Amino acid sequence: MAITRNRTAEYMNATPSEVKIVDGVAVKFSDIVVHTFRLSDVEDPEIYAAGPIWDWQQSPAGVWILEHAVNQPWWTKRMDYHSYGYEFNIVARLSEADQIFFRLKYVGTKN
Repeated sequence: MAITRNRTAEYMNATPSEVKIVDGVAVKFSDIVVHTFRLSDVEDPEIYAAGPIWDWQQSPAGVWILEHAVNQPWWTKRMDYHSYGYEFNIVARLSEADQIFFRLKYVGTKN
């Protein structure tokens, strides 16, 4: 599953967290930023962002997110005024248990 949705361009912001009953247990789902990268000032940032997004999708963290995300992950773009470039965030909706596992296993590592 490739990440092809740009929620910024679709004017769709992150949805609020929600609680669903799964097998008789209340489970909280919310959106979290799972990967961030920056690009310098380029003419077409969406084209240049394809490479880093693809590389992240092939990493162990990206593969895990694509398997465990409730919906298809999406990306957002914003201006990075400190470097005159762009900052991209990949966002995924995960259950609270999956968020904890992701943060413990993948955040702060080279994966």
